[in-house]
Amino acid sequence: MALPRTLLLGGARSGKSTHAERLLADRSDVLYVATSGHRDGDADWARRVDLHRARRPASWRTAETCALEAVLADRDDPAPVLIDCLALWLTAVMDEHRAWEDEVWLDGGQRAVEERCAALAAAWAESGREVVAVSNEVGMGVVPATASGRRFRDTLGRLNMAVADASEQVLLVVAGQVLTIKAVSV
Repeated sequence: MALPRTLLLGGARSGKSTHAERLLADRSDVLYVATSGHRDGDADWARRVDLHRARRPASWRTAETCALEAVLADRDDPAPVLIDCLALWLTAVMDEHRAWEDEVWLDGGQRAVEERCAALAAAWAESGREVVAVSNEVGMGVVPATASGRRFRDTLGRLNMAVADASEQVLLVVAGQVLTIKAVSV
């Protein structure tokens, strides 16, 4: 049987990251992939990052990267991977391609972002590693007021669907409660 790929979805502050960490808590060696990047001058963001770091076991390794395709393809590292999170990864990809700008989106930005999302979904599907990924479920809330907000919501929704399709397990975390959307077959 292939190693399980698990996707955890939920809203902001729903408990999805904490639950993802619990799924791998019995492992001494986990590669924690943080896609958040740095936000100079944002004290609240720095506190959130510090809280995440403090919760993790000291034996876990951290990689701050958005090169998720390479991490998922690495067959030399047997450690499970925890990716936190796909929404922040997509934010970085959209930043990289300036896809927030309407003109850029229409002039190749959409294609570039969709290609990166497809590459990530393919790497997820082909990965031989045990992997847990966290992502925001943003399609259940208020419709974003801006075109760039709607494009982010729609693109993340499609990415989440592609990753969920290739996952053995999909969980939804709401108010700290975990609902099974797709269960691992034993």
